[in-house]
Formats: sequence, C-alpha cells, structure tokens
Amino acid sequence: MSDAQRADALYEKLLDRAGERWVQPRKERTARILELLDDPQKTYRVVHITGTNGKTSTARMIESLLRAHGLRTGLFTSPHLKRFTERIMIDGEPIADAAVADAWDEIEPFIAIVDAELEASGDAPLTFFELLTVLAFVAAADAPVDVLVLEVGMGGSWDSTNTADGDVAVFAPIDMDHADRLGDTIEAIAEVKSGIIKDGASVVSAEQDPAVAAVLRRVAAEKGATIAFEGEGFGLSAQTLAVGGQLISIHGLAAEYADEYLPLYGAHQGHNAALAVAAVESLIGGASQPIAGDIVADGLQGATSPGRLQLVGIAPTVVVDAAHNPHGAAALARSLDDSFDFDEWGLVLGSFADKDIAGIVDQLLPAVAEVFATAPDSDRAEDADAIADLVEARGRRASVHPTLAEAADAAREWAAASERRAVVIAGSIVLAGEAVLLSEDEDWKSGWRA
Repeated sequence: MSDAQRADALYEKLLDRAGERWVQPRKERTARILELLDDPQKTYRVVHITGTNGKTSTARMIESLLRAHGLRTGLFTSPHLKRFTERIMIDGEPIADAAVADAWDEIEPFIAIVDAELEASGDAPLTFFELLTVLAFVAAADAPVDVLVLEVGMGGSWDSTNTADGDVAVFAPIDMDHADRLGDTIEAIAEVKSGIIKDGASVVSAEQDPAVAAVLRRVAAEKGATIAFEGEGFGLSAQTLAVGGQLISIHGLAAEYADEYLPLYGAHQGHNAALAVAAVESLIGGASQPIAGDIVADGLQGATSPGRLQLVGIAPTVVVDAAHNPHGAAALARSLDDSFDFDEWGLVLGSFADKDIAGIVDQLLPAVAEVFATAPDSDRAEDADAIADLVEARGRRASVHPTLAEAADAAREWAAASERRAVVIAGSIVLAGEAVLLSEDEDWKSGWRA
C-alpha cells in the first residue's frame, strides 16, 4: 500500500466516527488517550486560538511569523478545503502522507482501549475531531516541532484541543455562533471560549464587544495571566491598498512595524496581522522584545489564507471566501468595496442548513448586483431554492443552480459581459473548497471561454 493509500485509509476510518458536528463537552476523553500516548502535546510550546471569525487566517500568520524566526512549526486548523492533510501543517506544508499514516499507527492500538472504557461507562466512542486532534498532537511531536499553532474546533473550555496548555491564548473577534452548543448570549459564548486561558499564560485579543472583553479580563485575572487588547496594547496604525494585497503599519506590544506588505485582501486581514504580531511578541521575548524587521517582513509576506478572499479566476475576476456566518459575511461585504475596483459583483451563494443564512443574505445583498443560488455538495446543505426564496423575500432576484459548476458558469458568463463586473463565491467553507478545486480543474485563470 502506498503512503497516499495509507493516509486515505486512515481518513476513511476517521469518517466512520461521529462527525465534526457531533460535539459533547468532554475533553477528558481526548485527555485519556493522550495520557496513554505519554502526552505528546506537552513536548512543544503552544499558541492556542479561538474566536468566531478570523481564527484560521490569524493562525496561519502566526505560524508564518514563527517559521520566519527559524523555528520548526506545526499548525492545526479546521476544516480543510481540498484534502484532510491540509489540517496538519509541518513547516508550512501539509503533513506528508507517510508521516500522518505513521502517526495513526502509533495511535490506533490505544483507540480500542479508550473506546472500551467509554462503552463501559455508558459514553459514546471517540469522535472524528477528538481523534484528529490526537493525530495532530502526535504528528507534531514526531516531527518534532518547536511550536504548535492550534486552532480550537468549537468553543474553548471543553474542546478537545484544550488538552494542550497554550503559552499564549489568542482571541479573534467573538460574536454569536453555534448558540445551540456554546450559549445564547455573547457573554455565555465568551465564557466558554475563555477556557483556553491557562495559569500564567499571555493573552492577546482582537477588539471585542465590551461584554466579551469583561469576561476575558476577569478570567485572565483569575488565572494570573497577562492580557492585551487591540486598540489598547497594540493595533493597526495604517493600512493602504497595494497590488495583490495591502501595506500595513502595526503598533506592536514591543515595537512599531511600519509599511509591511501583506499579500491578502480585506481590511480585516490587516487587523488579523496585528493580532498575529502581538501573539508572536508574547511568545518570543515576553512582549518586551521587538521582532526583527526582516522577520516581520518575511513572515507577513509568506502568509497565505486559502479560501479567504482568494483570487481563483481572472477575466472575469472570481474570488472565493469561506464566510459562513453574518459576522464573516459583513467583513466580506466591506472587503468587496474596500479592496477591489468593480462596479458590480455577482454572488454565488451556498450554505449549510444549520447556518444563519438569512443573516448572511442580509449582510451580502447590499454589496452585490446579482445572486446565483446553489448548494454545497453535502447532506447538510440548504436547498438552493430555499436560499433563492430568502433573497427574493428581500425584494431581490436570485437564479437557482443545483450545482456549484452550473452556478459558477452562469455567474462567470454574467461577469464576462462587462469589464466592471466580478464574481464572489461564498456562504460555506465546503463550497469554498469545491470552488478552489473547480477553478483549478477548469483553469479559470485563463479567462472565460463561452
């Protein structure tokens, strides 16, 4: 069996488990199998990231900045766009098939032991995400990495990733999301997310709603942790458009970093970069030592954010964004206006039925001229007709397309009729991944072919 076949086989075994939406507040089960594996997550430093939007982009920037220091890095994010090995990055690249398969071979003998213990106590077996987290921890230890940048799966306190102790806890903007699991107020959600703050840790946070900030300050004080908020201890001091991205100046915790190039679109990405710099200053030098200028330049210039305002087509321009909640949709709408120079945008919109699609539509409709309703390739997808109904209930028209390929064709044909038109595909991370693959298969960067 080839390494690729071994990796694919282990992923099939993961898929046989309860899926990512099956979440119980139970990090103890993950801790049990990690204990049997001699706690690999304790063999490296950890930067732990939570929030509602911007987690993955910020995590990728932190990882790039750490790698620019010459450190060996791991990065664990969710979900993936094309292949599951993207979720576990080693030194900036998806983990090798052989490495992830070898890590699984280490873990597998202990899975049956823990599953049997769970069954005996009347509990459900280990889940997809619990085992994926263990896989990432073992793979990072095997590499071995100096630092693991770790994105929370859902929430914080009881998430399986919280079996690792973050030296630095990073909070991207917190908003209402997963209210059925995390709580129906923003304070309740912040309480769950604040669980990643560990004793004596450093905490850095994006600017937050005052109610969220109050929770984070209280928990940091209880844990003897330092805390710095964007707009107080650090922040973005300047931001201008540049070819392929933007020039930003950051007021860090330890120094000023002026006129740095960030090859990402969107004003929110500049704020994510400021948060990333503050996190790295906190990990290296205790927030008191400046990061060398060439390291900041290399780290930010090397940052990527697949599926986040990602350019996937030209003539017409097509961008893909994973916005899947109203907060992310609002950031996307601002970016379409701030970062690009088009008169009209066509929106290809598909989402999961359990998302706040009405909220997403409300945020995006004012920014777009035409809507092409579709559905991600998933059992969880909302029907394209239902999305079109939401659009039309707001006095706008939407065409219906059963598949992304059909919707993208219609949208690209519409946009190709004018140089002042472009297309954005959004509403779901799964849809974003499909779009990236489709753009590569059909070579959208060669332009529209009627």
